[in-house]
Amino acid sequence: MPQLEVDGAALTYDDEGPRDAEAVPLVFVHGWTANRHRWDHQLAHFSGRRRVIRLDLRGHGDSTGAGVRTIAELAEDVLSLLDHLKVERFVLIGHSMGGMIAQTVALAHPARVERMVLVNSIGRMTYSRGRGLLMAASTLVPFRLFVAANIQRAFAPGYPREEIREHIRASAGTPREVVMTLYGAMRAFDVLDRAGEIRTPTLMVHGYHDAQLPVRQMLRMAKAYPDAVVRILDAGHELPVEKPAELTTVLDRFLTEKL
Repeated sequence: MPQLEVDGAALTYDDEGPRDAEAVPLVFVHGWTANRHRWDHQLAHFSGRRRVIRLDLRGHGDSTGAGVRTIAELAEDVLSLLDHLKVERFVLIGHSMGGMIAQTVALAHPARVERMVLVNSIGRMTYSRGRGLLMAASTLVPFRLFVAANIQRAFAPGYPREEIREHIRASAGTPREVVMTLYGAMRAFDVLDRAGEIRTPTLMVHGYHDAQLPVRQMLRMAKAYPDAVVRILDAGHELPVEKPAELTTVLDRFLTEKL
């Protein structure tokens, strides 16, 4: 597994597919407490005909490093990797927190992002009073219970319980300091008022049953984008693992549409 040392972290990544393909590389960014294997289906599908890059964010999966306090710092990690790989222009695909990273990159470096895909992501964290109190209280429980509560509600009703338990175990393996610090970074994330600045062709794919980041929040963001394409699938917050083939089909269609 190749790694890149960046500001005290060793970022593990995959870089597969033909380098001489006409299309720009696809860059996949996972979400909070996840890892690059969220994108296994997409890597297998796309890497036969175009370059595909994915990474474990610092402190996640096979990467090392402490948590950071802003989404912008994670965006800099992604850009450092792409600079290292000499990738100037790319398609950026982010799930949940990865979508927050994608928007941050698109705002800071619009010329580098050819297209963008936001999967179960939003431009501003918004809580009702009741949910805000519940989320604040959840940080006071033991760490494993905090992780379990958040991962459990990420899946649509009826998703196999044993698979959910496996994802909970994997997420709980992320260092506590990384989980909690980035939890704060996500709560502070807010680019909604700048969304109109993003002229990058953008696809927003969301799960109808997403309880973590509800559809209505994504639609609020979509209204702010000049030319967003929206697709709603029958899934929860974890679209890449709940409906991997359907997500890949939607991505494929968007990536082959003429700009």
